[in-house]
Amino acid sequence: MTKICRFAPSPTGFLHVGNIRAAIINYLYAKKHNGKFLLRFDDTDSSRVKDEYSQMILEDFKWLGISYDSLTKQSDFLDKYEEAKNKLIESGHLYECFESADELKLQRKSQTAAGMRPIYDRGALNMTQEQKENLKQQGIKSYFRFKLHDSETAWVDRIKGRISYPGRHFSDPVVIRENGIPTYTFCSVIDDIAFNITDIIRGEDHITNTAIQIQIFESLGAQMPDFAHLGLIKARDGKISKRIGGFDIKTLRSDGYEPMSIINLLSQIGTSKPIGIHKDIDSLAEDFNFAIFSKSSTNYEISELENVNQKLIQSLEFNEIKDRLPKLEEDYAKKLWQCVSPNITFFSEMSNWLKICRESLQFEVSDEDKEFLLEAAKLLPENTKDENCWGEWIEQIKGSSDRKGKQLFMPLRIAITGQSHGPELKYLINLIDRDLILERLGVS
Repeated sequence: MTKICRFAPSPTGFLHVGNIRAAIINYLYAKKHNGKFLLRFDDTDSSRVKDEYSQMILEDFKWLGISYDSLTKQSDFLDKYEEAKNKLIESGHLYECFESADELKLQRKSQTAAGMRPIYDRGALNMTQEQKENLKQQGIKSYFRFKLHDSETAWVDRIKGRISYPGRHFSDPVVIRENGIPTYTFCSVIDDIAFNITDIIRGEDHITNTAIQIQIFESLGAQMPDFAHLGLIKARDGKISKRIGGFDIKTLRSDGYEPMSIINLLSQIGTSKPIGIHKDIDSLAEDFNFAIFSKSSTNYEISELENVNQKLIQSLEFNEIKDRLPKLEEDYAKKLWQCVSPNITFFSEMSNWLKICRESLQFEVSDEDKEFLLEAAKLLPENTKDENCWGEWIEQIKGSSDRKGKQLFMPLRIAITGQSHGPELKYLINLIDRDLILERLGVS
């Protein structure tokens, strides 16, 4: 049987690391099993859905390199939901309700005060048809709930193990709103049935949804998919939200993170293995295994993403990045990459080092170092492109100066690069024209 899984975001905000993680893991699972990965927009909540968010989700997927076999929108299938609604009304699984939000709030408050679980009391089931018609004539709109059974709901989760809820643990869920629009809980099941979804992989915050949706699957006589619930990833100060800036994929992209850095971290965080550096999605998919995922939540640290990004940059060969560099003589570009890449965290830093190597710049040096730098300039070898240039120059400086260690090297670094740390000057000096070096040492 072909494995088919899906990612179903609601386009009500930018994708954040919490929900894109579910997309990545669904995608890896599908690739591992030569299956299909579907993208679906859960967009029935028209008051919150925006087209700009839908477009950004597609841009995020393209940038990350995540492809999908089909793209659908729930808003295109309202007739299908209406058909399922009528079927479940006829079978007695859906029933009409009329309580207002205030009435329901009062009901829950009374139940809590009495030491009872605050779940819907099914008062609507006791209403006569005449009572319902009278309320409708008064302009009160009805909505529909799904009637949960009173026996245990249980399943074997691919990550969490066996999960069970004894008896009627939840309120009968609202599946059709007063405006006639079906809710996510209902639409999701109908879509999963229609597209033959075999595996539902999502965050553990959906576990209660799963308990309810299992009963909806059963009521429609559908094949039950397998479920896997990922432990949530959290920021240091709590749950990550797509409405809080800084964690969305759009921001991470603009901050210069590599797509594969994000995929590497989010696909491996919260597992029993250390974060490995994979250059492509295919190698990650080969190693995919639910057994390594933790049942518990895990912390997401931006510093860890920076570390992964740095390691990924350092692992890249020149041929893998040369098309991203400005047009340069290839041998020079290769030497520049080999010199600079071990010292950068973001690829965007290459432009700054290229500027340092190629442009006429003057960096501020302390007054006490100016005379030393002028003396050093007199000793600079004629051929700064020679690989022995740095060693020969330093030996000459040591022979004519009392300076040693940091007192000798740091003024040279600051004068030549404007940076207190960075690529080895031994290699960097070969990439900077002699005239530029002399200019920065104070020779006019």
